[in-house]
Amino acid sequence: MENAILTASVIVGFALMVGFAAFGSAIGDGIIGSKAVESIARQPEARPNIFFFYFLGFGILEAFPIIAIALAFFLLIGGGGLGVMKALTPVLGGH
Repeated sequence: MENAILTASVIVGFALMVGFAAFGSAIGDGIIGSKAVESIARQPEARPNIFFFYFLGFGILEAFPIIAIALAFFLLIGGGGLGVMKALTPVLGGH
Protein backbone atom coordinates (compact mmCIF):
# COMPACT_ATOMS: atom_id res chain seq x y z
CA MET A 1 0.00 0.00 0.00
CA GLU A 2 2.80 2.42 0.86
CA ASN A 3 4.53 1.63 -2.41
CA ALA A 4 1.32 2.36 -4.37
CA ILE A 5 0.92 5.73 -2.69
CA LEU A 6 4.54 6.58 -3.41
CA THR A 7 4.20 5.54 -7.03
CA ALA A 8 1.00 7.54 -7.48
CA SER A 9 2.51 10.65 -5.89
CA VAL A 10 5.59 10.42 -8.13
CA ILE A 11 3.43 10.08 -11.24
CA VAL A 12 1.27 13.04 -10.21
CA GLY A 13 4.37 15.11 -9.41
CA PHE A 14 5.88 14.21 -12.79
CA ALA A 15 2.70 15.22 -14.62
CA LEU A 16 2.43 18.50 -12.73
CA MET A 17 6.06 19.45 -13.33
CA VAL A 18 5.91 18.76 -17.05
CA GLY A 19 2.47 20.36 -17.44
CA PHE A 20 3.29 23.57 -15.60
CA ALA A 21 6.61 23.88 -17.40
CA ALA A 22 4.94 23.54 -20.80
CA PHE A 23 2.09 25.88 -19.89
CA GLY A 24 4.34 28.55 -18.43
CA SER A 25 6.69 28.40 -21.37
CA ALA A 26 3.83 28.76 -23.85
CA ILE A 27 2.45 31.78 -22.01
CA GLY A 28 5.91 33.37 -21.82
CA ASP A 29 6.61 32.74 -25.50
CA GLY A 30 3.34 34.39 -26.43
CA ILE A 31 4.03 37.43 -24.26
CA ILE A 32 7.56 38.06 -25.55
CA GLY A 33 6.46 37.43 -29.13
CA SER A 34 3.61 39.92 -28.90
CA LYS A 35 5.80 42.52 -27.20
CA ALA A 36 8.50 42.12 -29.85
CA VAL A 37 5.98 42.65 -32.66
CA GLU A 38 4.52 45.62 -30.81
CA SER A 39 7.99 47.15 -30.33
CA ILE A 40 8.92 46.69 -33.99
CA ALA A 41 5.62 48.29 -35.03
CA ARG A 42 6.41 51.33 -32.87
CA GLN A 43 10.09 51.66 -33.85
CA PRO A 44 10.92 49.83 -37.07
CA GLU A 45 14.47 51.24 -37.08
CA ALA A 46 15.25 49.38 -33.83
CA ARG A 47 14.39 46.00 -35.36
CA PRO A 48 17.87 44.39 -35.11
CA ASN A 49 18.23 45.36 -31.46
CA ILE A 50 14.71 44.15 -30.65
CA PHE A 51 15.34 40.82 -32.39
CA PHE A 52 18.55 40.32 -30.43
CA PHE A 53 16.82 40.75 -27.10
CA TYR A 54 13.80 38.75 -28.30
CA PHE A 55 15.93 35.72 -29.09
CA LEU A 56 17.95 36.17 -25.90
CA GLY A 57 14.77 36.20 -23.80
CA PHE A 58 13.30 33.33 -25.79
CA GLY A 59 16.40 31.20 -25.18
CA ILE A 60 16.42 31.89 -21.46
CA LEU A 61 12.70 31.22 -21.26
CA GLU A 62 13.06 27.88 -23.05
CA ALA A 63 15.78 26.78 -20.63
CA PHE A 64 13.32 26.60 -17.73
CA PRO A 65 11.02 23.89 -19.18
CA ILE A 66 14.04 21.84 -20.22
CA ILE A 67 15.36 21.99 -16.65
CA ALA A 68 11.89 21.17 -15.27
CA ILE A 69 11.53 18.16 -17.57
CA ALA A 70 14.99 16.92 -16.57
CA LEU A 71 14.08 17.24 -12.88
CA ALA A 72 10.76 15.49 -13.52
CA PHE A 73 12.52 12.56 -15.16
CA PHE A 74 14.96 12.45 -12.26
CA LEU A 75 11.98 12.26 -9.92
CA LEU A 76 10.42 9.49 -11.99
CA ILE A 77 13.51 7.41 -12.65
CA GLY A 78 15.63 8.18 -9.60
CA GLY A 79 12.87 8.90 -7.14
CA GLY A 80 15.40 9.93 -4.56
CA GLY A 81 16.59 6.33 -4.24
CA LEU A 82 13.12 4.99 -3.43
CA GLY A 83 12.95 2.57 -6.35
CA VAL A 84 9.84 4.04 -7.95
CA MET A 85 10.83 2.76 -11.37
CA LYS A 86 10.89 -0.81 -10.02
CA ALA A 87 7.32 -0.35 -8.85
CA LEU A 88 6.29 1.14 -12.20
CA THR A 89 7.81 -1.64 -14.30
CA PRO A 90 4.80 -3.99 -14.03
CA VAL A 91 2.41 -1.11 -14.69
CA LEU A 92 4.30 -0.01 -17.79
CA GLY A 93 4.49 -3.55 -19.14
CA GLY A 94 8.18 -4.17 -18.53
CA HIS A 95 9.77 -7.47 -17.61
